[in-house]
Amino acid sequence: MANAVLILGEQLRGTISDVTFEMLGAGRELADALQAPLYVALLGAEAAPLATELRVADKVLVVNKPELDLLPAGPTATVLQGLIDRHEVGITLIGGTNVSMGVGSVLAARANLPYINYCRKLRVEDGSAVFTSQLFGGKMLADVRPPDNKGIVSVYPGAFPADAGKTGEAPPTEVADVPCDPLHVIFREYIEPETGDVDITNQDVQVAVGRGDQSEDNVGLTEDLATGLGGAVCASRPVIDQGWLPLSRQVGKSGMIVKPRVYLAFGISGAPEHWEGMQGSQLIIAFNTDPDAPIFDGAQYGVCGDAMEYLEVLTEKVKERKG
Repeated sequence: MANAVLILGEQLRGTISDVTFEMLGAGRELADALQAPLYVALLGAEAAPLATELRVADKVLVVNKPELDLLPAGPTATVLQGLIDRHEVGITLIGGTNVSMGVGSVLAARANLPYINYCRKLRVEDGSAVFTSQLFGGKMLADVRPPDNKGIVSVYPGAFPADAGKTGEAPPTEVADVPCDPLHVIFREYIEPETGDVDITNQDVQVAVGRGDQSEDNVGLTEDLATGLGGAVCASRPVIDQGWLPLSRQVGKSGMIVKPRVYLAFGISGAPEHWEGMQGSQLIIAFNTDPDAPIFDGAQYGVCGDAMEYLEVLTEKVKERKG
């Protein structure tokens, strides 16, 4: 049997994060192709009760240490290195989120293993794991084969479907007693950030506006269409920078990641920074006057024309259909 695949299960304040389920689905495919077991490391004082949710794993390794609740890079890397050695792990998957971001590089340096960042795809060819890493904000993609199928992989959030990691029965658990470094930074308090008027990450329909929206007055038209479709308005960064919509509505690398059933993009060019935040949409419909706009490369449907004219027509048609 090949070396195991290990996933760092990310949980925050007693809730498993979406990226953990994404890694579970992808990790299951990887482990099966390599004929290897799939383990999940679940760390922190509130971790143990969450193990039953990680149904795709062959085993959950629980480390009940309160100092690991927010996955501090140094102590977390030490614990993971202990699990890697004890359970003969080859590939370790870690979420590329604000919570886990610093863990992978520290672990790779200490374990003297290659570190693959921003992984968007993975596969197995002739017994070798191949990871597709994005570079320069997605402008370049590189396929990486870690030697002997051993390495640390940072998985880009939203790159894999989360539903694939939520099937099956509750896995067996093992309480792992591994050494942990002392903390150099003490967590005192978790302060909940202010929420926006709408959580755009939970909307099935998104009506997105970009620089081609032309003026703040046109945002009202977008709101009308979104209301008619039962969705919400979001925007690219230029619209937010103009102050036309609050920061909570921004989609992209420096904003929110959304995966609606339908994403209508009005006047959005499709720069890599914005594409990163909405590429997981099931259906993308783009309107832009530039026939060479990058958004058309990824959209299922594209209309080359004045986005505002089509916005008005669509809004009227939706109103007519609703009586």
